[in-house]
Amino acid sequence: MTWESVIGIEVHVELSTESKMFCGCAVDFGVEPNTNVCPVCLGLPGALPVPNRRAIEWIMLIGLALNCEVTERSVFHRKNYFYADLPKGYQISQFDIPVCHDGYLDVTVDGETRRIRIERAHMEEDTGKSTHVGHGGRIHAAESTLLDFNRSGVPLVEIVSRPDIRGAAEARAYAQGLRAVIVELGVSDARLEEGSIRFDANVSIRALGDDVLGTKVEVKNMNSFRSLERAVDYEIERQVAVVEAGGELTQETRHWDEEAGVTRSMRAKEGSSDYRYFTEPDLVPMVMSAPWVDEIKQGLPELPANRRDRYSKAGLDADLAGVLSSSSAEIRAVYESATTAGADHRRAANWLVGEVTAWLRRTGTDPAELPLDGSHLAELVEIVDEGHVSSSAAKEVLEGVLSGEGRPRDVAKARDLIQISDVSALDEIVAGVLADNPEAVDSYAGGEQKVVGFLVGQVMKESQGKADPKLVNQLLREKLSS
Repeated sequence: MTWESVIGIEVHVELSTESKMFCGCAVDFGVEPNTNVCPVCLGLPGALPVPNRRAIEWIMLIGLALNCEVTERSVFHRKNYFYADLPKGYQISQFDIPVCHDGYLDVTVDGETRRIRIERAHMEEDTGKSTHVGHGGRIHAAESTLLDFNRSGVPLVEIVSRPDIRGAAEARAYAQGLRAVIVELGVSDARLEEGSIRFDANVSIRALGDDVLGTKVEVKNMNSFRSLERAVDYEIERQVAVVEAGGELTQETRHWDEEAGVTRSMRAKEGSSDYRYFTEPDLVPMVMSAPWVDEIKQGLPELPANRRDRYSKAGLDADLAGVLSSSSAEIRAVYESATTAGADHRRAANWLVGEVTAWLRRTGTDPAELPLDGSHLAELVEIVDEGHVSSSAAKEVLEGVLSGEGRPRDVAKARDLIQISDVSALDEIVAGVLADNPEAVDSYAGGEQKVVGFLVGQVMKESQGKADPKLVNQLLREKLSS
């Protein structure tokens, strides 16, 4: 039987507001444990929550960026469950009336674009952080658990997709695309390694062509895009193996073990009825008026998908446009400035996503400190186009510019990288190479065209790599033909 995977992804995004969702405690990661806390986020008796207006505006911004409708009237609910990092015994969340609903995000995999529908984006508060001490950090084998409530109450947006994703590669593309939107909006640093954006995948399988959804399994603990793809791939294979062996799948939550490359059962998967949702009695309904929504909409920046389309229309192929549109704002600013100064769009983009990005990684330089502006890049492209510097020598020129040695033309002169484009000078070198290689000349006369490449190499060697290869090729063919 041929199987089809059906995947939905839940994304949790910690917002970078100055204060928490329902109190005035600072959102400041990395400080001493349990120092950014108060009676509200510790759930002490009598403490009352007050919503963070900026957080509400940011979830509307996220929803609008994801093509969602903003609910005119939304309410908070209590999600009841017991866990040590939840001091109140419930989490303030949303249930049937989220702030945003019915959106979509388009993703491209292997040249095919698919639309992933988004069911909802709702606002809630984060829990505390549990650190399980001993035996690999897993709760079932831990000797003790330490609790830090600094994170408790941090504004948390949950974005839930419809089960429209087919396959692990598509799941990764969706996660990367959604993170790119979040980063572009500036509402979160969205760092997977720090947990400020977290992905949970709901995975099921069904016979190809069947409309009935299979048994859903939730997979957690994926802290990179690679982990997400590997975990979903493994879970699909596991479920197929269970069913084909005659077994039955259980609706459960499973933990991704990165080191072993497998998912492991954690607990039975809860349903919404298990959480006993009811309207939060300490918070009044929120009204998102049309003028307020319009005001938020005015703050939308150019989103990655729109930027990718603009780059494609400027002449970049789909892959290059995708990589550049997801690059840092500083890299994109250099590209915009260079092309405005007249640089070819494709060549400018190739330099930035190739050599410049490699230099940043190699040196550990923050893109915000990139010692290259658009005029530098435009000049580098220009001297290559004009034939003053070869493509290989241009890499050395770029290295000099990035090292602070000056502008591209100055670096090329200082490092003696200017190509020999003087016909009379090259004519003498070409004549000498032909005289030294009579066998190659005879081979060309006999119809062997490939020998020209050998002769070009000999001229480049004699000129210590400074000859203009295009001009050398032209001169060789002229002399060989005569």
